[in-house]
Amino acid sequence: MRLEAIVRTYIRSIRPRAQAEIDWFAHQRSLDAAIEKVALAVNSRGKRYSHQRRLTKAALKEALRNLLEKSDAIGQASDFDTLFRIIRATVKPIHGIGELYVYDTSLRIGAKLNLFPTKIYLHAGTRLGARALGLDGNAAALKVSALPPEFRTLEPYEVEDVLCIFKDELKTTTAATKPRDSTKRSWCD
Repeated sequence: MRLEAIVRTYIRSIRPRAQAEIDWFAHQRSLDAAIEKVALAVNSRGKRYSHQRRLTKAALKEALRNLLEKSDAIGQASDFDTLFRIIRATVKPIHGIGELYVYDTSLRIGAKLNLFPTKIYLHAGTRLGARALGLDGNAAALKVSALPPEFRTLEPYEVEDVLCIFKDELKTTTAATKPRDSTKRSWCD
């Protein structure tokens, strides 16, 4: 699958559902109501997100308590980076809580506060996708300018989705399109 096709597939098949979820969090009646849904990893159908099923109920409840205690600071965040740092400091010490939960929580609360990322935050799945593109998978985040041009039509949070969802396809796409001598050219040029 070529990069253009991956982006088209995302826009056509995944973006509508992803945007509906973002909108659902944005329209929660209050910040505390959004925090409750987000902290417990509950989607618009009242079900736990499948990629967060391994988290224990105890960890989620502790995250909820901690986030509600920090709701004033969360509500005062002026940008996504600040929000992300507050949420990471609040929930990362909880046993079982990882990078994906921190990012997802930040994105969903950010939707309520109309604060969205301006760079692509990396976690386990997105790191694989970034590496498949020849990007620095060890970075905490990537600048939009580091991405292949095909991805620059997407919002940073959509690129995060693409890197994670299509990580296997990106491996085969970039393997087929990379020049034989990879020292001469990379996606970051």
